[in-house]
Amino acid sequence: MPMSTRDGATRAPAAPRDEFIAAMGRVATGVTVVSTGGPAGQFAQTVSAMCSVSAEPRLVLVCINHRSPINAAIREHGVFNVNVLGKQHDHVADTFAGRPWPGKDRWDFSCGEWVEAPSGSPRIRDAVASFDCTIHEVVEAGTHLVYIGRVTDIESHDAEPLIYSAQNYAKPEPIEPSVFPDYPGSGPTYRQQKENSK
Repeated sequence: MPMSTRDGATRAPAAPRDEFIAAMGRVATGVTVVSTGGPAGQFAQTVSAMCSVSAEPRLVLVCINHRSPINAAIREHGVFNVNVLGKQHDHVADTFAGRPWPGKDRWDFSCGEWVEAPSGSPRIRDAVASFDCTIHEVVEAGTHLVYIGRVTDIESHDAEPLIYSAQNYAKPEPIEPSVFPDYPGSGPTYRQQKENSK
């Protein structure tokens, strides 16, 4: 039953866990692999919860389940690298999500072409973007650890990013701007201007 708030708005009761997970599964997200390397070894984990926090200083945020073995290594190394996957990396995403393709082991670095980032963390050579980080802050939140990383090195390539939604991989597809005849001039005209300038 909806509950009233002080300002008169109504709020639905907290959703059950399964309903929450199902609804979040419909959210389209980019796909990243967070990696770290150093004395504790090389580790990586597929992560969908990643975003920028600040441009000055340069900060990014990732959320990793507290059960993942990468957490202990990140703590020991003090660094991690966020690899933003392209559409050609679906097998990399599956491998580091613990769902390797036939003939591969879980968390098997032979699934892609890796180079060493300045921090010593593994970096996917042809990632859409990668952000090499030192730990800025770690926050415990429910079942996950939230890492805020200070970006020390960036690399990017012109490629189509991998998207995940409803348990399927996809790639971005441009759409035409919305048009509302009753409101002349409305809508994101910058997209039309960009197209006309080509």
